[in-house]
Amino acid sequence: MGILNTTPDSFYAGSRALDVSVCLERVAGMVALGAEIIDIGGHSTRPGAAPVSVEEEIERVVPVITLLRQHFPSLVISIDTYRLSVAQAAIAAGADIFNDIGAGQMDAGIFEWVAQNQVPYILSHSRGTFDQVHEIPNYQDVVSDVWSDLAQKLQQLRALGAKDVIVDPGLGFSKSIEHNYTLLAHLLSFKTLGAPILIGVSRKSMIYKTLGITAAESLNGTAVLHTIALQQGANILRVHDVAEAREVITLVAKLQANGLPDLV
Repeated sequence: MGILNTTPDSFYAGSRALDVSVCLERVAGMVALGAEIIDIGGHSTRPGAAPVSVEEEIERVVPVITLLRQHFPSLVISIDTYRLSVAQAAIAAGADIFNDIGAGQMDAGIFEWVAQNQVPYILSHSRGTFDQVHEIPNYQDVVSDVWSDLAQKLQQLRALGAKDVIVDPGLGFSKSIEHNYTLLAHLLSFKTLGAPILIGVSRKSMIYKTLGITAAESLNGTAVLHTIALQQGANILRVHDVAEAREVITLVAKLQANGLPDLV
């Protein structure tokens, strides 16, 4: 999953693109390098990001989605938002997946709409409202607590009739750096939820703060953690650097074909 942010303030400058022609060029490049899904966001979720109105968020993403659907009819497009109205506009414009960092709790009616319309949905763990998403809860056991939160919401979605749900432990959202590493180290336990796992670790602060570098210098660290995520059962990598992530996938698959224990 390649990342395209139609925002001026995402934490990694390399993922930002505001002009639709630039967006088209960037997506064409990611597709050529092996991206199978493009995740489009019009509202930065970095700590301290300026608030964006619903109308502005829609104006940022819908023209891009419309253009991409025209040029790449078979491309899988994901809309990265926590707002139902933005997701609805994006799906109507041609997006395929609703990637919700709010796990259905930051807007009303999300689960019901997803189930009623059979929209593929990424259930990404966080707690609280959007303004609280970077606060750190007092987890008793972060792996058990996040697993339980996702299991409960999965049960709600399935009871409503939703069939195509992907889970994401939400690294960086309602988590400390230590929480992020603990979750990644125990990612395999989330396979018992019975849903594909998406992991979003690319160039995040858990890498550059640990290493004392910047997001721009975090490609090597990202590749290391992508390798671990794949060994721990991740099915989808959400990435800024498509070619490098493809290399990781190819090499891990080669190792598994030659005797690396399959943890899944």
